[in-house]
Amino acid sequence: MGPSRHARKEWWRSAVIYQVYVRSFADGDGDGTGDLAGVRARLPYLTELGVDALWFNPWYQSPMKDGGYDVADYRAVDPAFGTLAEAEKLIAEARELGIRTIVDIVPNHVSDQHPWFRAALAAGPGSPERELFHFRRGRGEHGELPPNDWPSQFVGSTEPVWRRLPDGDWYLHLFTPEQPDLNWAHPAVRQEHEDILRFWFERGVAGVRIDSAALLAKDPDLADAPEPHPFVDRDELHDIYRSWRAVADEYDGMFVGEVWLPDPERFARYLRPDELHTAFNFSFLSCPWHAGRLRTAIDTTLAEHAPVGAPATWVLCNHDVTRTVTRYGRADTGFDFATKAFGTPTDLALGTRRARAAALLSLALPGSVYFYQGEELGLPEADIPRDRVEDPMYFRSGGTDPGRDGCRVPLPWAAEAPYAGFGGEPWLPQPADWPEYAADRQAADPASILNLYRAAIGLRPAFGDGPLTWLPAPEDVLAFARAEGALCVVNLSDESAGLPPHTELLLSSGPLDADGRLPTDTAVWLRG
Repeated sequence: MGPSRHARKEWWRSAVIYQVYVRSFADGDGDGTGDLAGVRARLPYLTELGVDALWFNPWYQSPMKDGGYDVADYRAVDPAFGTLAEAEKLIAEARELGIRTIVDIVPNHVSDQHPWFRAALAAGPGSPERELFHFRRGRGEHGELPPNDWPSQFVGSTEPVWRRLPDGDWYLHLFTPEQPDLNWAHPAVRQEHEDILRFWFERGVAGVRIDSAALLAKDPDLADAPEPHPFVDRDELHDIYRSWRAVADEYDGMFVGEVWLPDPERFARYLRPDELHTAFNFSFLSCPWHAGRLRTAIDTTLAEHAPVGAPATWVLCNHDVTRTVTRYGRADTGFDFATKAFGTPTDLALGTRRARAAALLSLALPGSVYFYQGEELGLPEADIPRDRVEDPMYFRSGGTDPGRDGCRVPLPWAAEAPYAGFGGEPWLPQPADWPEYAADRQAADPASILNLYRAAIGLRPAFGDGPLTWLPAPEDVLAFARAEGALCVVNLSDESAGLPPHTELLLSSGPLDADGRLPTDTAVWLRG
């Protein structure tokens, strides 16, 4: 599988993109932290998997107060991961293997160790340096109250989004205090980010994922609760992204935005032809394992993308949400940050069966598919001992939210090797049964979920680029056809279901029953 894949125009419309959380992917130098050397060593694995691109969570220099989403220097790779030269080698080596690179940009905020913020602290109240951020005097008789009552972006957090300095100024941080928000009304902020985009496009990256893409613009008065929302989905954002699109077009680059919005029409505005190419589809990610709800999520997603001609994206899991296998084995199979809790029971056998079927469902849909590292191994959410939790979500909730570390545990590569072949002693503890999920063990098992993913990605072109047409099916069975006569059937009912007329069974997430029927929680690809 070589560079011929790059001949595809607008490759991102139907790509399979693998998310790499570098810190937990593979440890090349044995220090317990995943790094770029580890990724480079595993490029053959990713090539065999068949993915079109890799999306990397932030690898920049960072104090790691929020998993690298607190960036101190966009033009330097964090020493824990490697060097800029090594990132350039990785981008080039992956490209030679036919795999593109997508990097992560975090435009809402920077680290409190960023040179701009350190200069702002040193310069004092009223200085030009502070105009790059949101510094304000407080309310109350002595300025002792925060400038407004905006809520934190960490669900369950009771802490304010303002931090007071000894000089009396407060600064805005929608996330942690170590992540001060930038002032996007300042031209220097806009210019700097356009320069950052060019920096990475010139090093060969094919695309950029935009973190918290709907949060950048703030109400200029920083008022308590104006309408529209003081910091979500403000109209000023679109001019920013039109400028970004002009930069990307210079390099034939693409964007994927993290846009959490309930209004389909507002969501679609980000995907107009002169703005972002794609955006993540969170309605599908958070949807329960329920035929009617899934069909609605699919129909709604396709409908909201159609007016702007943008491709849909499909994702089941990422570095922020509960692993698919665990979620689908629970009584509540949806996902909501507000309902995360310690000790939620799950049936992993049931969850695995459903996750295998969901993989075939998502890979058969029109558009691009993103999947998070370890999903192809069927990894469950890990229970992290409280004294080893690192995620600020846990601490800012007062210990009630288990945080996101459970889906960030370092991957198992070799069943017989120390630490399941990850490298040195991992920065997060691996569960005792992690070797059972190891990539080398699964590669040797034809029935493994790893080999299911490999087969599905290889067969995915059979579905072509055409639209989706729903087929008649029993209640709680999803059945649809795509171009080239390829069919997908998913049985979410409580009993086995018959298959529609077909000439060939291409792939199934599990065996058919003795009568050739599709068992519950099983998916199949057919040629009509």
